[in-house]
Amino acid sequence: MPERFTFPFYYEPHPLTKIAAAELQHYLETQTDLNHNFGLSADRDDMVIGKMFGVLVVEDKEGKIGYLSAFSGKLAGTNDHPRFVPPVFDMLTENSFFLKEQEVISTVNTQIETILSDENYNRLKENIEQLTVQSTEEIAVLKKQLKQNKERRAQLREEKKSNLNAHEYELFDADLIKQSLYDKYLLKLLTEKWEAVIEDIKAQLSSYKNRIDALKDERKERSAILQNQLFEQYTFLNIEGKQKSLQDIFKSTSFGKPPAGAGECATPKLLQYAFANGYKPLAMAEFWWGSSPKSEIRQHKQFYPACTGKCKPILAHMLEGIAVDENPFLLPAKDNISLDIIYEDESLVVVNKPAGLRSVPGIDIDDSVYSRLKDAMIIAEPLVIHRLDMGTSGLLLVAKTPQAHKHIQRQFLNRAVTKRYTALLSKAISDKEGEISLPLIPDLYNRPVQLVCFETGKKSVTLWKVIEVNDDITRIHFWPLTGRTHQLRVHAAHQLGLNAPIVGDDLYGTSDKRLHLHAAYIAFTHPVTKKRMEFEVAEDF
Repeated sequence: MPERFTFPFYYEPHPLTKIAAAELQHYLETQTDLNHNFGLSADRDDMVIGKMFGVLVVEDKEGKIGYLSAFSGKLAGTNDHPRFVPPVFDMLTENSFFLKEQEVISTVNTQIETILSDENYNRLKENIEQLTVQSTEEIAVLKKQLKQNKERRAQLREEKKSNLNAHEYELFDADLIKQSLYDKYLLKLLTEKWEAVIEDIKAQLSSYKNRIDALKDERKERSAILQNQLFEQYTFLNIEGKQKSLQDIFKSTSFGKPPAGAGECATPKLLQYAFANGYKPLAMAEFWWGSSPKSEIRQHKQFYPACTGKCKPILAHMLEGIAVDENPFLLPAKDNISLDIIYEDESLVVVNKPAGLRSVPGIDIDDSVYSRLKDAMIIAEPLVIHRLDMGTSGLLLVAKTPQAHKHIQRQFLNRAVTKRYTALLSKAISDKEGEISLPLIPDLYNRPVQLVCFETGKKSVTLWKVIEVNDDITRIHFWPLTGRTHQLRVHAAHQLGLNAPIVGDDLYGTSDKRLHLHAAYIAFTHPVTKKRMEFEVAEDF
């Protein structure tokens, strides 16, 4: 039996939850009632939506052990499935205020679409585009002609200065001035003509635009009111029977208000049902079912922690009063992890950071490369130039002076620093080498996880080369050409990358004794001597 409840944000599933998850997965594999496309069958062409499922092992008042099941969001467009607990608040019940207001908002959307598809509206838009182009072209042609006229008048003035006396030249110049004024008059007439034509069409379009803007404002206001109503309906219990709404839970967070979808994840649903029905929660686990979304890294049947952005504030309330496993992120590094100094001079230090040690102090943990160098009085104020993930081992540069820090940091920005990593991948890679370019952005609701986003992501490029393949494990070299957070880990694990998570990657793959990623080689220019410096330390895996 579990001694404490599962720490939801980093865990190895308890054996009881593995049994429950296996039963649920068997049901999902054999059921025929759910009309939902998880992307596991090639004979469906409707939208693919993979799902996070959760199990909660519970004890009833008689001491019997069982489990509850839940899914995130909706399944097959509904919340009502007999094997799964209901949502905290079912917005889809018949004649609910949500559906009624959604119908009103849908009517507003229809009105907007009607205007946008109106034949006269679209003809006016097309006319204004065509006439704007035509006016620009006509005015440009006239301006070109007027410029030629001006150049011709200037030429005539030079010619006549020597041929005419002062009085004759004065009369001649007066005539040229009249021509110049006439040219300006022609340009003014043409400009005013086109302005009048275009303004008339704009006036006709503005009546449509005003109606569209008014409808959009109404939709926005109705949506905001509906959202707030929903947030108030979502009230969460804890083991002591205390209730708290989404609004109250999130008002003190950095978001200030609940993000979309908050409260719809599996674990809050499971705990709510357990508390409401007198069950004692013992352990939880969540797993992914279906194809991976394009932005995230999700492996079919793999266990994942609860999300931090949406679930952490809710679970902080729901798990109040329950003994929970220790937060592994707050555990200090092992005392026997040593910090090897590879090189040191008056400007910098090169260390071989062990796996499991932070590069810089965290919010709750001070132990790090930075603090160890400072405590050992090796550097009075260490200036860490770049960072390695806590699980990544290998070469790390630390400056002793602001000048050295600035100089080497500039080399990183200018891509004048060469880094090579060694990793073990969890699959055999058939290709020998290549380049991965997948733009990355942080998942705001599940930090520190990174997402692939081709619209707003930052450019992230990695070169790779396979060193050897043994059974289902690939030893590989990575050369990151950019330095994004978790770049190598995402590029290895993502389906558009190598589709092979690094062994021991607890965020994008499966946890192990350690993350098998090592910063093996680094080369840079010394900030004082200007000599090229190279360091290499082999991995210990």
